[in-house]
Amino acid sequence: MRTKNLAAAVAAVTALGAAPAADANRADTFEVTFTDLTSGQPLTPAVAATHRGRNELFRVGDRASFGLKEIAENGNNAPMLSRLASDGDVSDSIEAPGGPLVPAATPGDAMFGQSTTFTLTTDRGANRLSLAAMLICTNDGFTGVNSLGLPRRVGESVTVETAAYDAGTEANTEDFADMVPPCQALIGVTGEPGTGQSDPALAQNDVIRHHAGITGRRDLIPGVHGWDVNAPVARITVTATD
Repeated sequence: MRTKNLAAAVAAVTALGAAPAADANRADTFEVTFTDLTSGQPLTPAVAATHRGRNELFRVGDRASFGLKEIAENGNNAPMLSRLASDGDVSDSIEAPGGPLVPAATPGDAMFGQSTTFTLTTDRGANRLSLAAMLICTNDGFTGVNSLGLPRRVGESVTVETAAYDAGTEANTEDFADMVPPCQALIGVTGEPGTGQSDPALAQNDVIRHHAGITGRRDLIPGVHGWDVNAPVARITVTATD
C-alpha cells in the first residue's frame, strides 16, 4: 500500500510540474488585421473586444443596442467603448488605429489604407473576439463579427469574411444630408452637407438584418457605393502571437 501511495504521490507531483509546460504555447496576445474588401464603401475605425461567453456587440434578428446604433448611424464609437470598458466579461477593447479604411483608387486612398492591424490581449476564459465598424456611405449600415473563437496556440490564426448588416435604426434614405460627411470626400461623389447626428424623423425600431445594398434612390450610386450583397465587405484575420 505504501508503494502504491508513494507512486500516486509522485505521479501527482509530476503532473503538477508538467502543467505549466502544457500551457506554455497557450496564447493571450492576438494580432488582428481588419481589411475593407469593397470598391466604394469606406469603413470607420473598428471597435473590437476580446471577451468571455456570448457577450456580442450585435446579433442578427435582435434590436441594436444604443452603442451599435451610434456606430452604424454616426460612426460614433464612444458609447460602445464606454460600455465595453465597464463590462466584467470583456478582457480588452480598442478603437482600431489609423483612421477609416478606404477602398483603393478612391480619393480617400491618398490618405488612408485598406487595412489596419492592432493588438488585443486576453485573460483566462476570454476566448472570443467581437468587432463592428460602420459602412460610411450608408444610413445605418455596418459590418463585423459576433463572438469569433480565438485561436488557442501561439502561431495559429483564423480568418473570417464579414457581411454588410443594416442596424434597423434609421430609414435608408441614401441622401447625403442624412449621412456622415466623410462619405463624400472619401469616395468623391459630392452633394449637400451631411451630419453626424441622428435625425429622430428617420428613426426605426427594426431588428438587425443583412443589408439589402444600395438602390440609387437618392444620392448614393449603386455602381460606385454599392457592393455584391452575396459577397463579403470585409476580412478579419486573427493571429495568436504570444
